[in-house]
Amino acid sequence: MSPTRSAAFFDLDKTIIAKSSTLAFSKPFFQGGLLSRRAVLRSAYANFMFALNGADHDKLEKMRAYLTQMVTGWDVEVVRQSVAETLHSIIDPLVYEEAVDLIEEHQAAGRDVVIVSASGTEVVEPIGEMLGVDHVIATTLYVENGRYTGDVDFYAYGPNKAVAMEQLAAERGYDLTASYAYSDSETDAPMLQAVGHPYAVNPDKALRRIAEENGWPILAFRRPVALRRRLGLHTKVGKAAAVTVVASAVGAITVALVSRRKHRVPARL
Repeated sequence: MSPTRSAAFFDLDKTIIAKSSTLAFSKPFFQGGLLSRRAVLRSAYANFMFALNGADHDKLEKMRAYLTQMVTGWDVEVVRQSVAETLHSIIDPLVYEEAVDLIEEHQAAGRDVVIVSASGTEVVEPIGEMLGVDHVIATTLYVENGRYTGDVDFYAYGPNKAVAMEQLAAERGYDLTASYAYSDSETDAPMLQAVGHPYAVNPDKALRRIAEENGWPILAFRRPVALRRRLGLHTKVGKAAAVTVVASAVGAITVALVSRRKHRVPARL
């Protein structure tokens, strides 16, 4: 298939949302019995440092090692349920309005929108569905008997992002020289270099220097906004967000009803 169309590739953390997507779910993971209170506090601290200083190669490697060790033995289905039930309450308020505007602009121009994130597929795919994007490239972990082994199948990080983008472009017929990419981190320089229209978003110091040296535009995203406030059903993002709002509400009601049945005292005969 020869390239006939273009795409827009978005990093997730600090590009589309204001925090680390994986660490943002530490509270529901704790409530689901996956995390200890100490681990929740460590995750909160890591999220604070990530938001404050960004993440270079060494920090991201340490975060990857910590997260894979943390999830070893977790029940995959519990993770998915925790994400589904709390997606809007956690991620919705963190989404940058500027990112949503760009996603809608690219979709209106006929481009596919792809999220490319080092976070796990169980977290990234529901966020992608909420935003109405076309594809997701994310980290995948090995699973045995419904639980994570702690081993990484594919790590969507650094040069691996660019490789995955090139593979998807070959499959979907994207012309990368006519495509766009957005990221905040120096570690995503290969991702930005893979397209003809790279943009640095809220860049760390190293990426800002690379962007200035290469003449890449630098964007500042500053306005997190709740998607439910802008659920215009005339857009793909609005339709997708509306669906996930309803699904999240149904999931929460179902959990509440099941919990109520479990704790109901049987009537005496």
